[in-house]
Amino acid sequence: MSYEFKIVKNPNPKPKPKDVFHIDFGTYFSDHMFVMDYNPEKGWHDGRIVPYEDLRLSPAAFVLHYGQESFEGLKSYRTDDGRVALFRPDMNAKRLNRSNDRVCIPQIPQDLIVEAIKAFVEVDQDWIPTEPDTSFYIRPFVIATEPFIAVRPSREYQFIIIGCPVGPYYPEGLAPTKIYVEDFYVRATPGGTGYAKVGGNYAASLKAQEIAHEKGYSQILWLDGVEKKYVEEIGTSNAFFVIDDELLTAVPTGSILEGITRDSVIQVAKSWGMKVTERRITIEEIYQAHQQGRLKECFASGTAAVISPVGELGWQDKKMVINNGQIGEISQKVYDTITGIQSGKLPDPFGWVTYLDEK
Repeated sequence: MSYEFKIVKNPNPKPKPKDVFHIDFGTYFSDHMFVMDYNPEKGWHDGRIVPYEDLRLSPAAFVLHYGQESFEGLKSYRTDDGRVALFRPDMNAKRLNRSNDRVCIPQIPQDLIVEAIKAFVEVDQDWIPTEPDTSFYIRPFVIATEPFIAVRPSREYQFIIIGCPVGPYYPEGLAPTKIYVEDFYVRATPGGTGYAKVGGNYAASLKAQEIAHEKGYSQILWLDGVEKKYVEEIGTSNAFFVIDDELLTAVPTGSILEGITRDSVIQVAKSWGMKVTERRITIEEIYQAHQQGRLKECFASGTAAVISPVGELGWQDKKMVINNGQIGEISQKVYDTITGIQSGKLPDPFGWVTYLDEK
């Protein structure tokens, strides 16, 4: 289906950053935003691209009191030949609707989500940086806007897309990080919202992350919320371990976000003939593999950083230094392959890249 969106150009465009490497990730936004409304009578309607501005919300808007919202994150790239590329936007559209279903937000047609993203990027494509390791980060999200204070699903919503030029998510780039294994606080439990991309999951993680920072660690390795022994996610990213010659990652059980980069890592590694296993993995197993010299690498995967190598895990009073604190061969190869496909520098045998000039 073809969608048409009203476009109102920003009469006062902002200066574009000359060096995105010296701007904090996700703080300097482009000139426009996409907005679409929902009510029961009209469904999703009035899609438009307008100048970036503050939202007008009632103080009683449902999202402010009960947190009914969902969001996504993906990137657009400028290739060496000048084309504008998006990486797997259809997967983000599917996941947004999975999150919407979990928190009772009306489904948005998947092709509408993708077309809205493409239309927004087309308008603000001059904001896509061209330097290596840079991209245009895109944040689609849905908020409940009906003004009332009672616990039931809202009847009114807005679907919004904003974007910003970014460099690496972590200032240290691919330098391995130190990760603290959290065994008191929990991020999510089966039956909860862990598999959905909703703000409450992230708010619940802030306290443990603050404590980890005080201990000198960059992020958290979360354990399961029931037995507190199975590894789940690293911060807001999926966790991978290389033990012997096998790539291991936690199997989704309802409390783990099914990351799009996670899926990309798995497919890429399998295409190399590497053994990839999704299963429940205990932190004790990770520790024993480290003690035996079998834990070769550990890394996190996610849209923002793509790959973030882990050089040290801190668990209780134990410190596990991994690969002498250096990035591993598999981690580097995965990063180079995925970013190469994203930027158009490498062939795309998986059909993951969508170009704006492909109608």
